[in-house]
Amino acid sequence: MYVDPRLVRHVEESSGLTTAEASRLVEDVLSFHDEPVEEWVRRRHAELKTYGGRNAEIFARLQEELRGHVVAAPELSERQLRRMIYG
Repeated sequence: MYVDPRLVRHVEESSGLTTAEASRLVEDVLSFHDEPVEEWVRRRHAELKTYGGRNAEIFARLQEELRGHVVAAPELSERQLRRMIYG
């Protein structure tokens, strides 16, 4: 997993943690959010169904939760990256 050194430095400077502690914290948070969106949706749907949710309510809730949830970016080909940049 790639860990942006600027993020580690920011956490280190803003929290007073050592570099090793800040790095571990960032890695832990990133690994928590390293779930592809499709897997997250399936897992979350199953969780909500367990508590008696109905699909109409669940789908609305999933849409709302995804607006603020961090999920792993999909794998992009070089061609897809180029199209994002150059159109």
